[in-house]
Amino acid sequence: MSSQYPRVAVLGSFTSGLGLPELNRFSDLNTLLQAPAFDVLLLDMSGSSAGQALRRLRKSTVYRFSLIYCCRDLDAWCEALGDGAPPSEMKEIAPLWRLWKARFSLFNRSGTADRFESRVLSWLWLRSSAEVHALRAPEVPQHYRYPLLEVLAEDEKVNTFAWLKLMTEQKWLEEGVLVDRIRLCADCGSGRLNYVDVCPECHTLDIARQPSLHCFTCGHVGAQETFLKDGMLLCPNCLNRLRHIGSDYDRPLENYRCRSCQAFFVDAEVEARCLDCGSAHAPDKLRIREIRHFRLSEAGRLRCRQGFSNEDAGLNQFGRLNLLAGKDFYELLSWQLQLVRRYRQPSFSLIGLRFVNLTETLVRLGEHSGHAFVDSLVDRLQEAVRETDRCTRSTEEFFWLMLPHTDADGLLVVKQRLSQVAELFSSPEVSEISLRIVSFTAPEDLLEQETGELLLARLASEMA
Repeated sequence: MSSQYPRVAVLGSFTSGLGLPELNRFSDLNTLLQAPAFDVLLLDMSGSSAGQALRRLRKSTVYRFSLIYCCRDLDAWCEALGDGAPPSEMKEIAPLWRLWKARFSLFNRSGTADRFESRVLSWLWLRSSAEVHALRAPEVPQHYRYPLLEVLAEDEKVNTFAWLKLMTEQKWLEEGVLVDRIRLCADCGSGRLNYVDVCPECHTLDIARQPSLHCFTCGHVGAQETFLKDGMLLCPNCLNRLRHIGSDYDRPLENYRCRSCQAFFVDAEVEARCLDCGSAHAPDKLRIREIRHFRLSEAGRLRCRQGFSNEDAGLNQFGRLNLLAGKDFYELLSWQLQLVRRYRQPSFSLIGLRFVNLTETLVRLGEHSGHAFVDSLVDRLQEAVRETDRCTRSTEEFFWLMLPHTDADGLLVVKQRLSQVAELFSSPEVSEISLRIVSFTAPEDLLEQETGELLLARLASEMA
């Protein structure tokens, strides 16, 4: 078959009305796995069956990253591991597969499929709008699991919640929809908790609600039985006779007595007891965890586009410049601001470049033509970047250049050189790209209390 069209197979009972006799059809998953690998799979079965099949397929190195569509109802496993429902027209699969193939070839060249982190980021990058879905699972102690991370982990022992937090801190992933907020045992981390009312004095569970009275004369509150004497109501504390409810006494809404220590109290104390390790905690001492879906961040997409060439994703293309990770650049910029704020020297400048419509143009050009264009763009930028300058990219469109020991006059020279980059956008294929430039010089443009990250955000808004 032509490389322009994928080899498609259908797994299932063939009752979905697809009506495509030219497709390869399999009724058994084992038979499919024994056959030569297909480019795209269609699961024509119920949601629960499709979810089970997806778990096996994603664990297979052959179909780990492949496009797999579920033709019928989607259960939670289908949403977490599949590519959704197939397009309404089967001919629409071909362009989706070609885009997937171009991206997969870039990832495959990097030789990092053996790393868990790279597998997850690449899986997300290979498909538009993909997310790491959280799945409610009462059978696990934390009540939620992330199926994609489990199947891509292979034999590695991965703490999924800790790994997601680390990836978010490193800016490769970003938080998506908030699914739930759960409370966990402070000792073992289990979410299997039982909330019970206990005695505030001895913390026993054996408490009971008991009718009580409140004497208005002395304020004494006690069990109703202690006020009964010779058929009358007498306060056991001040011995006054209680005749009229509302003027002499009243009944508290709720009162409890502990059957162990005989303590009498109005409100019981709530205690969270872990059903796994047996520890007891006050509710405000439990660990709170937000359960979210996660998606690829701008920095993560950039790292995937650059092919995971090194740990910092910075050697390929734009990495040929003195490119720093976003956090490192923010810290360096903040340090420069502190020096100038305190000593008023040395001067330094900052230039922001925004390549408007760059992302859309690269998608339209395709991976290979897009990379060729980015290479020429980097070559032109290298002519303006000095060895002592430092750069970063906050998104695929925003490029930042920090120029140490550069005053306003030196900044003007660099801006003139950078403006020549716009000459690359004269050809029809990339004519939609435009260049916007913003600049900053310290100490002249310095604002009080402004950190490096806030400064970049302010300048970025000027290029919006």
